[in-house]
Parts: sequence; C-alpha cells; structure tokens
Amino acid sequence: MSKLWGGRFSNASAPAFERFSESFSYDRRLAQAEIRGSRAYAAALGRAGVLAAAEVAALVAALDGLEQELGGAPPAANPALEDVHTYVTQELERRAGPAARKLQTGRSRNEQVALDLRLYLLDVEPALLAGLRDLIAALAAFAAQHAEVLIPGYTHLQRAQPISLGHHALAYAEMLLRDAARVQDACRRMAVLPLGSGALAGTRLALDREALARELGFAALSQNSLDAVSDRDFAVELVFALALLGTHLSRWAEDWILYSSSEFGWLVMGDEYASGSSLMPQKKNPDALELLRGKSARQIGTLNQLLVLLKGLPLAYNRDLQEDKEAVFDAVDTALGSLAVAVGVVTTTRVDAERAAALVADPNLLATDLADLLVAAGVAFRDAHEIVGRIVSAALAAKRDFRTFSAAELAAFAPLLDPATVGGLTAAASVACRNQLGGTAVAQVRAQAQGMAGRLAAWPQR
Repeated sequence: MSKLWGGRFSNASAPAFERFSESFSYDRRLAQAEIRGSRAYAAALGRAGVLAAAEVAALVAALDGLEQELGGAPPAANPALEDVHTYVTQELERRAGPAARKLQTGRSRNEQVALDLRLYLLDVEPALLAGLRDLIAALAAFAAQHAEVLIPGYTHLQRAQPISLGHHALAYAEMLLRDAARVQDACRRMAVLPLGSGALAGTRLALDREALARELGFAALSQNSLDAVSDRDFAVELVFALALLGTHLSRWAEDWILYSSSEFGWLVMGDEYASGSSLMPQKKNPDALELLRGKSARQIGTLNQLLVLLKGLPLAYNRDLQEDKEAVFDAVDTALGSLAVAVGVVTTTRVDAERAAALVADPNLLATDLADLLVAAGVAFRDAHEIVGRIVSAALAAKRDFRTFSAAELAAFAPLLDPATVGGLTAAASVACRNQLGGTAVAQVRAQAQGMAGRLAAWPQR
C-alpha cells in the first residue's frame, strides 16, 4: 500500500529509515481506539455532507467487522506497515472499497493519534482502579486480621514507639487511595476531544464536534487546535500518577523486605512470591518485593522520558511525539503487573506474632509514655523529655529495663515518678491510649480497616 502522504515524493523511503521510523510494532495496540474514532468520524462526515449515507454505512460495517475480527486484541505485527492508521486505512480499503479513501477528508494523523491515545488510556482506567481497589482491600483485610499484633514503629529506621501492625498496613492503603484519586483526576482531565483540529489549524468542514464528543464519551472539546494535536499533558499526568504509585509500592516493598528478614522476622512471605538461592540452600529471598522496588525505577524513568521528550518541542505536532507511546504503554503495563503481584504478596504473607511480641517488648519504646507520666504530674514536656533521656541513658549503661528501677533510683531523676506506675507501662497500654481518629489503637485500626470498604465504594465512576 502507498503511504498516506506519498504524493509529494518521487523516491521511496530508505529501508533503514523505514525500519527506524515505523511505529506499528507498538502502536498497533491502539487499533481498537483507531476503529472507534474512525467510526465516529465517518458518521460526522455523513452529517457534514461529505459522505453519502451508503458510504457511511459501508465504512461503519467494515469497521465493525474489523473490530469483531480483532476481538479486543491488537492486530498481528507487520513490518511493512508504517503505523496503526495505515493498518486501519488498508483494512477499510479492502473491505469498503473507494469510500475508505474519503474517510481522511479533513482529518490528520496528528489529531488521530491524540484521540487514540486518550481513548486507550481512558479504557485502561477501570483496570488500574480495579487493581488499586484489590490491593487496598487486601491491605485492609490484613490490617483487620492483625490489628492486635504490635510491632516497633520506626523513625530514621530506629525503634520509636509501639504500633499496631494493622496500622502500618493501613498507612499504605491511604497512599494507594490517593494514587487512585490521582488516576481518576488525570482521566477526568483527559476526557477532552481533539478530533476536529486537523493537522494544526482546525477544519473547514462543518463537523458537529459536540456530537463526536458524545459518541466517543468525551466530556469536553479541545479549545485550541494547535494545543490539541501537540498536547501530551494528559499522558504525563497519568504516568506521574503511576510513577508515584510505583514509589509507594517500592516503599511498602522495602518495609516488608526488612520485616521478613531474620533481623526483624515478624513477616513470613509465602513461597509463591519468594525464590531461593542457586548456591545457598537455606535462602528464601523476597524476590517479588525486590522486583516491585526495582520496577519503581522504571516508572520514574518513564516519567522523566516523557518530560524530556516534550520540553523542547515547538508547536504544533512533531514526529518526536511518536516516542511517547512505548513509554506510556510500559507505565500502564508495569503498574497493572505490580498491583497484581502486590495483592498476591499481601494475601500469602503470614505473621509471626511471637517474634513481633519479643521485639515490641523493648522498654525503650515506652520512653515517650514515661515522659507523658511526668507531664500528667505537672512537669513541662521539655523538662520531662530531658529527665526521661537521662533515665534511658542510665538504663542502657546498666543494661537494665528502666521499669525495674526502684523508688530510690527513680527519685534520683524525678521524685514524682511512682515505681508501680512506671513498672506497669506496656506496649499494649501505649497503643491503646492512642485512640483518636488516625491513631494506632487497636479499636481505631479495626474501624479504619472496616471504613476502607465504604471509602472504596464512594469512588466516583466515570
């Protein structure tokens, strides 16, 4: 088949350039979107008087047949094809005859690819949200099941205060809820119809763009044809949301890698998402989590690739924009794969409650609670902080639990401290008293885990 643009040229493209410039090997996954856009455009050309009713019917029938033949899958790779637009045009000429040659009237590949990419990503939104929903639900279930398991909480990766293991899981569920909102927000802004922009200057045809938007499910029309054909903000926004999702999954993976190590040990990964060593028979490596951590680098790199691609482009369309699709597709594929694996990790991981109890028994996790006792007795917090710091230092030097200090020993630091009250400090009591909204108390964790279902149900639907 001749090029869609070949009339101006006397010589054929160099084979090396043909191989270098083709995009059908990857943009063929836009075929369904190209078919949908072409079907709507054929109807619009009919309303505008460019196509006869019989021609519209022939084109729509051919497009419907091609769509059914593909069955939702991309067409087979074909090195002879330049891009997905060429593929659909070729199929239409074969199936609908001369009417296919009229379909490009007033239409440019510049606007077609902008339309196709928007349609493709809007179609991907439900799968992304479903993956996020599944992972959030899995974390909420994990949190509810393990709300009473207490672990050391950390700042600077140093033991800080006791927390519920469920509270820790819900922290990541909160991040994922924000990720879902960003995906939805990006897709809301994405739902703008570029069709009718031509190559850059708009169209002279009397196209009913509002009808086109309704037919294709767009909420608004592009307001500037130059911007419409060159805009990839919508892709960058979604890729940013997915890169941040990847960053959150990487942080979560790092925590669970640590917590499943021998040094921490209160998480035990399922065999289904771990692997062994080719040399050391005893090893059980958290490969799924490490790959999730590693995939975030790929997603961040993809975001940077898009930003660098766009930063120096003059208006309007430039062929550089061909390079956006592989990056966008990879970001989507990586996010969907990562979410599925993360759900599997959560649902197959078990908890060693005895190991957690042994580590959360560290008395120094209760230093803040000791300071709170002094504050309750009327000591200013900064003074209480200094007093407790000296008590902890003395206990560490003596390799003792400060809760075993006698009345005389405590009086050397603060006469207000009652040995019975100090001796009664526990991780369970520390967690239980933090029973405000957002706190780590077991009752709060259970309520928050249960509330996740309602928050998921309240997600707006496009």
